[in-house]
Amino acid sequence: MTTRLGLGLPQMRQYDIGRDVPDVARAAEEIGYDSLWVFERALVPDPATQGLYGIPGMPWPEWYRGVADPLVTLTLAASATSRAELGSSVLVAPLHLPFQLARTLATLDVASGGRVVAGFGTGWSLDEYAASGVRPFEERGAALDEVLAVCRAVWGPDPVVHHGKTTDIASAIVGPKPVRPVPVLLAATNRRAMRRLVEHADGWLPGAYGPEQLATQWRDLRELAEEQGRTEPVRTVIRVNARVSDKPRTDADRPAFEGDADQIVADIAAHTGIVPDAEILLDVQSEARDAAELKETAAELYEKARAAGI
Repeated sequence: MTTRLGLGLPQMRQYDIGRDVPDVARAAEEIGYDSLWVFERALVPDPATQGLYGIPGMPWPEWYRGVADPLVTLTLAASATSRAELGSSVLVAPLHLPFQLARTLATLDVASGGRVVAGFGTGWSLDEYAASGVRPFEERGAALDEVLAVCRAVWGPDPVVHHGKTTDIASAIVGPKPVRPVPVLLAATNRRAMRRLVEHADGWLPGAYGPEQLATQWRDLRELAEEQGRTEPVRTVIRVNARVSDKPRTDADRPAFEGDADQIVADIAAHTGIVPDAEILLDVQSEARDAAELKETAAELYEKARAAGI
C-alpha cells in the first residue's frame, strides 16, 4: 500500500494568497496528493524577544514574516477542490476563542463535504499569546484542553452544554454540525502532551527530525497508549519541512530534507515504515519563488516518491 502524501499550501509572503492558494490546491489534487495543509504563525516580533521555538539565540526565519491566516487559506483551498482532505499542522489552538474556532471548523467541514482534519498544538511564542489575549502562555495546556472539550461539545448533539473558564454554554442549539466526526490530531513530544493525545485525540502530528527520534517518540506514545488501555489506532501525519534545490548537496553534514528532489525522497523513505500507516506532509513552499515553481516542485517530488515505492 502506498503512503498517503499531503502538500503544504502557499501561505508565505511571496505568494498571492487569493490567486495562488486555489491554483496550488487544485493542481495538488490533480497531481494526486491526498491532503492539503496549513500552519499557523500569527506574528514575528521585531526585534525578537525570544529565540525561535523558545530556544535562546535561535533566529526567526525570514519566511515566517507575513504568513497568511490558516483558516482563510483552508477555505480558499476548499472552494477549489473536491477530494483532498484539508488539515492544519498545526493550528495554535489557544490563540483562538474555543467556541468560535469549533464553529468555524464545523462550518468548513460542511462546506468541504466532510474533509477537515483539525491539527492542534499549544505553540511556543510568548508574543503570539500576548497578542491574542485569550489565555496567558502559562495556561496553554489548560487552554488546549478547553478547546478540545468545546469542539467535542459543539460538534456533538444538541443541546450543547459546556462550562469552562473561557466558554460557558448553558444549553443551546449550535450548528451546523460537521459532516462526520472531525479527526483531531495533536502535536506531542513530551509525556504530558502524549497523555492528552492518548486520552482526547485521534492522532499525532510529529515533525520529521530524524528516523531515530521519530522511532523513540513513537515507542513512547505506543507504550503510553498501552498503559492507558487505548485500543483505537493513532493516525499519524509526519510533517516534512523541505528545502528543495536544483542540484544535490554534496556536503558530508547535509541536513535532512535539504538538497535536490532525489535526496529529499531518500530522506522521506528513511522516515517511512517507522509508524504504521503514517502519512507524509510535504511543505516545500519556503524555497519556491512563486506558485509555478511550487507546483513544479510538488509534482517532481510526488512522481519520484511514487517511483521509489513510497
